[in-house]
Amino acid sequence: MLWFLVGATPTPTPTSNVDEALIGPGIWGFAIFAFVAIASILLIMDMVRRTRRVRYRAEIQERLAAEAAEKRNGV
Repeated sequence: MLWFLVGATPTPTPTSNVDEALIGPGIWGFAIFAFVAIASILLIMDMVRRTRRVRYRAEIQERLAAEAAEKRNGV
């Protein structure tokens, strides 16, 4: 008897009254995503430039220290 009631229960199908064209991120979602993407690219470029600058400064300091050590040892 219970099996008959479970099999006879209809499963409701969802219906939507919302226009499918209104569902989505829209122009504001695109604008915010584009802003975040451009800001990320600019920040990454700045980080690479600063890292490169620090590395070059370290190399120059090592060269100057080596030259100063040679002058001290040579005198």
